[in-house]
Amino acid sequence: MSFNPLEHRGIPLDRQVRNWREMNVVPVAPDRADPYTKCRIITMNGIEVEAVFFSHHFSRVCPDPEIRRQLAQVRYIEQQQQKTVNWLLPGQASALETTISYEQVAVDLTAWVARMEPDPYLKQAYEFGVLEDFDHLYRYANLYEMIEHRQAEKIVDDLTEVMPGRPTKIEHRDPADNVRDPYDRNRAEPISKLHALTITASEQQTMNFYMNVGPQYMEPIARQLYQEIGLIEEEHVTHYESLTDPGETWWERLVNHEYNECYMYHSMMETETDPKVKAIWELHLNMELEHLRIACDMMRRHDGREPESILAPELPAPVTFEPNKEYLRDLLATQIDLTTLGAGYVREAHERFQRMQEQIHGGEEPPSERVIAEHRELFGDEYRHEPAGPHPVSEMRVPARSR
Repeated sequence: MSFNPLEHRGIPLDRQVRNWREMNVVPVAPDRADPYTKCRIITMNGIEVEAVFFSHHFSRVCPDPEIRRQLAQVRYIEQQQQKTVNWLLPGQASALETTISYEQVAVDLTAWVARMEPDPYLKQAYEFGVLEDFDHLYRYANLYEMIEHRQAEKIVDDLTEVMPGRPTKIEHRDPADNVRDPYDRNRAEPISKLHALTITASEQQTMNFYMNVGPQYMEPIARQLYQEIGLIEEEHVTHYESLTDPGETWWERLVNHEYNECYMYHSMMETETDPKVKAIWELHLNMELEHLRIACDMMRRHDGREPESILAPELPAPVTFEPNKEYLRDLLATQIDLTTLGAGYVREAHERFQRMQEQIHGGEEPPSERVIAEHRELFGDEYRHEPAGPHPVSEMRVPARSR
């Protein structure tokens, strides 16, 4: 059944502030929760963090004190939502266990978005990035068994495969080659704008998480691996955020953010398997409907346009966490050796790529390779979790230098 968030009134803003008891949610069970429930929690935490960051950035460039007060009121509720959502994660889970769930989000959320994206250029951006997150999951899974002596299949279940993607060591590119061409705000499909916001928020939250948890480990190989993959996450945030048209006004961006929050909470509510968590998604959706109404009123008042001119008339099909094994295997077989050059993609690496590889690695094997070597020394082989049969790419070709 179609759902147009512009036609629904949510909870009035002055009734949205919650007390400590109401925010003191019971976390999901660390070993019994549906892996995709944890993925939904991590995703919505990223969506809320992006909402808070965006509101702060808007406030810092806004000269009107009344608008800043309005932003502050909504932002406080967004902060309460973020605390509620993120506190659903189990406290017993280690940072590395949560990291593996973060990478499961990156793999299956980005793969789903790529499958649904109507714009070929944007679709390619998501396909390119997901093969790198796929490899990050594999590297962290090997580290997990080395440090905690547990296997990642207990976290990802049989939903997401754990095996090599585009090797992390060749993901370090010249920063200029991480900037893509943006969509045209006047021609892009509304779903394309929502996709870009969602994946940017997800990758940004992963980047922030690694920036903070990496140095908490004592094991040198763990600290180094988080450092290396954390730098790739910086590349990914640049890659995805550049897809958004910089010509969008602050009011367009505000409305798009609030509409996307409605879309994402509605999606999570429609697909959630845990009744207690589903009730939180429903509550937050009803809060976001009011946030969207406020943003739309501000756009009409200050931008002189109707929000309907930029928004979809109804929410798209729900974002769905589901296995993407065959899709990812096809990408591995056809796109593993791509790299970026300018705003495009090539199979032969430019000299900028080679120079960056020499600078960042300094003639040594990076942590992403050493973690696999150390795992082999300890266990006799690397850790993988995949169905029987050959890997879809028997020989992973490093992009050759163009002449």
